[in-house]
Amino acid sequence: MNPITDSLILIVNVVFNIAMLVVLLRFLLQLVRADFYNPISQAIARFTNPLLVPLRRIIPGLGGMDIASLVLLLLLEMAAIWALGFVYGAGFVPPLLVLMWAPLGVVNFFLGFYLVAIFVMIVISWVAPGTSSPAAYLLYQITEPFMAPFRKLLPSMGGLDFTPMIAVLILYISRNFVRWAGYSVNLQELLVIGF
Repeated sequence: MNPITDSLILIVNVVFNIAMLVVLLRFLLQLVRADFYNPISQAIARFTNPLLVPLRRIIPGLGGMDIASLVLLLLLEMAAIWALGFVYGAGFVPPLLVLMWAPLGVVNFFLGFYLVAIFVMIVISWVAPGTSSPAAYLLYQITEPFMAPFRKLLPSMGGLDFTPMIAVLILYISRNFVRWAGYSVNLQELLVIGF
């Protein structure tokens, strides 16, 4: 590869990762019923409304879950796969392959997001315990529903919380299964957008 191709790959990855991250956050914030008046929640809503409001007219929610956001995540993943296919010189990736790869890419993105979010929460707990920043509060609201079942399983360790280690281990094992599923459908790892 040459520097131009590498730069284009980087640009495509950054653009689609940011777009997918914002849509994923919109989905998760609504799913966990996070603080809507948080300034970060407001910014995410303003950024995603132009695409999600029309999409919600076609695709209704289901049991408090924003299905339109999930569909938009899949569409972004599909567009990213096609864009990277062209940048890599593979041309137009067949739609059937994209339909197999996109859900795996979205699941990988979810798992990667939670890994990063838990690591950030660990660092915040060491560096600035008890912080009340809007970002830290939203991260807590997003990660706590995932971590709560593990906290119930582990006994109290006298102020030490081993829950993040268990959660990270489960996330890594889950990512291994997703990657194995990707390889079984001939998914090249380079075409998967995500963390």
